[in-house]
Amino acid sequence: MNWEVVIGLEIHAQLSTKSKLFSGAAVGFGAEPNTQTTLVDLGMPGALPVFNKEALRMAVMFGHAVNAEIGMTSIFARKNYFYPDLPKGYQTSQMDDPIVGKGALDITLEDGTVRRIGITRAHLEEDAGKSLHEDFQGMTGIDLNRSSTPLLEIVSEPDIRSAKEAVAYVKMIHSIVTYLGICDGNMAEGSMRCDINLSLRPKGQSEYGTRTEIKNVNSFRFIEKAIYTEIERQADILEDGGKIVQETRLYDPDKNETRSMRSKEDANDYRYFPCPDLLPVELTEEYVEAIRQNLPELPTQKAARFIEQYKLSDYDAGVLSASRSMADYFETLVNKTKDAKLSANWVMGELSKLLNQSQLEIVNSPVSADSFAELLIRIQDNTINGKTAKDVLQSMWDGEGSADEIIEKKGLVQVTDTAAIEAMVQSVIDANSAQVEQFRASEPDKQKKMIGFFMGQVMKASQGKANPGLVTPILQKLLQG
Repeated sequence: MNWEVVIGLEIHAQLSTKSKLFSGAAVGFGAEPNTQTTLVDLGMPGALPVFNKEALRMAVMFGHAVNAEIGMTSIFARKNYFYPDLPKGYQTSQMDDPIVGKGALDITLEDGTVRRIGITRAHLEEDAGKSLHEDFQGMTGIDLNRSSTPLLEIVSEPDIRSAKEAVAYVKMIHSIVTYLGICDGNMAEGSMRCDINLSLRPKGQSEYGTRTEIKNVNSFRFIEKAIYTEIERQADILEDGGKIVQETRLYDPDKNETRSMRSKEDANDYRYFPCPDLLPVELTEEYVEAIRQNLPELPTQKAARFIEQYKLSDYDAGVLSASRSMADYFETLVNKTKDAKLSANWVMGELSKLLNQSQLEIVNSPVSADSFAELLIRIQDNTINGKTAKDVLQSMWDGEGSADEIIEKKGLVQVTDTAAIEAMVQSVIDANSAQVEQFRASEPDKQKKMIGFFMGQVMKASQGKANPGLVTPILQKLLQG
């Protein structure tokens, strides 16, 4: 490419408070429309907002987690615009003095490269309502349940240079907010969503190009695809001698295209001014420090501990610590099995494969960590072997019972009687005399490859129940004659 991509992201994280940012209405997904709202959320005359101090605490937690400046004085402003799902005619947000100032975040790419992405700010604001276009026969329904839900808008510097970097950055933010417990990170429900600011400039040029903003992208996969699509669209225009129009666009995943929504507004178009109903928020050093002292273990800290405590590789530790729920699942296994490598291999291997096939997060796994640990213990005590364990795990996933129940019901207990195994091996050798002669006539290096054939025959004869650890030495002894 002759173009350098310049990307800045605005991530909206819905804070996990019990009530809204400026009212006592409940916060929750899936309630009947317009059942979680108050006169404050509706902007009724005389209804005054009351600031949710739990949202403040969560914002300060995030600021500490990304080593950002904490705004000891922050001010709420009114961002004025008209939209049907904004009954007040303005959104209460922060402009000049946000709660979180400049910070930075290190991301690790697939090739191991580490990039530092600057964070411009993170400010508190209330969410708008939601316009519903289905089932209204040409009309639009307005659901104000989401109105005034607390959001933390995290704004990056334009330091991102590719779709891969953008996804890595969003995943790291997702990991941090879920570790902190300030957001559930459910992108499908809109708890976390992303606006993508993207422009192109000729390689070597320092001046930024004209940017577009892609609004409300709600999955890692769509973020990556939307960026690739918009890069291609802008490059085509520029290479044909055209100019990019500054505008807000929408990504359509069904057609894999971005579409124009409206011309891009600048800050002065919103006529920001300090909210007359809310006083400045003044923090003390003691309050800020107390929050810092009580931060939970963060992803990078947990990865470092996994490497030190469990002797995992950097890669394994990074994968297992990326998600707080996966890290907790893994540590539950380790506490029961006392074998970190076995637990890591099964979580990253067979369990992750089943989760991906079912498009599930680990918190929704049909097999709990305690149940999975029972299965791994049956491998450890030689009740079953690894191959059989995969079949048992599938049965557990399908709801057929616990590991012990499935093993007993299907008669899967591993054969560990050496006399019985030796009889099986001898039977296989007797039935494959040509292969035995070929084995005995081969060089040692080739024999190592050929022994897999005999192992497969023994396992077939035992219906997968023979203990491979016992089969191998017996095979080697009898094959040598």
